[in-house]
Amino acid sequence: MLTYTTYSEAGGVGKTTLASNLADAHAQHGRDVLAIDLDPQNGSLTYLLGVDAPREDGDADNIARHLIDRPKGDFHELVEETAYGFDLVPSHNMLENLGDLLGRAESMAEDLGEEFDRWDRLREVLLDAGIPDEYDTIVVDPPATAGPHLYNAIAATRSLVIPLEPTGKGIQSIEGLRDVVQGFEDTVGVTVGVLAVVPNGVGRTADQQRYLERIRELGYDAPVAIGERASLFEGCWDAQRTAFSYVDEVRDRKRDHEMETLEQLHTLARHLEEVSA
Repeated sequence: MLTYTTYSEAGGVGKTTLASNLADAHAQHGRDVLAIDLDPQNGSLTYLLGVDAPREDGDADNIARHLIDRPKGDFHELVEETAYGFDLVPSHNMLENLGDLLGRAESMAEDLGEEFDRWDRLREVLLDAGIPDEYDTIVVDPPATAGPHLYNAIAATRSLVIPLEPTGKGIQSIEGLRDVVQGFEDTVGVTVGVLAVVPNGVGRTADQQRYLERIRELGYDAPVAIGERASLFEGCWDAQRTAFSYVDEVRDRKRDHEMETLEQLHTLARHLEEVSA
């Protein structure tokens, strides 16, 4: 089974754009894919995919309720079908207060003599719902900020896929990644693997090529380096589509460099599938 969290210290749309397109590519490869949106921001995976979820309805069942063991229904009722052949557990505004909610749920469990691990709740919820038996690929997109959303995603997936802009700051971040991963492992109590680092916004300068070489020297897989595609990816957000859908259904003509990018996304997805195998 392939499970991973998209993570970037910088956050931003690049992380979520990658999550949406990898989920699409996995689905095109015939895999059963579930994407989970743990980002409470409005510009999250749910928005990008154009899924109309009741995120502002405080009475609606949602992923946060399940994480604090106060669901209003079966977990499967949260799952929405997307237009791209994969499923999504959408975000909800209640995720904004997830830290406080988990803390209160943990205190109540302690008072009752029950076990409750605030960082392991997503994994427990997925297992209790039998999700690993229904999907062979799970992609979780949390916010970049260290906290309950990210820790639950990491504890559930045990693996990271990391988009990186190859700038001086970007390479500095990747050189400190071992310490970041170690910090996650210490907090969550699991071993965390980095499946791939994905440089994006790459030009043709010698400095950028040096950054790519440095990433590989540090021992991380960088199967593809995606060029500067601001027009494509900004268009995806404007149209609320994956890049595959945007090129196929919105663009008036096929552009060679964008077709190359779509093939790179397929290559990256295949690499992750092969690693999991």
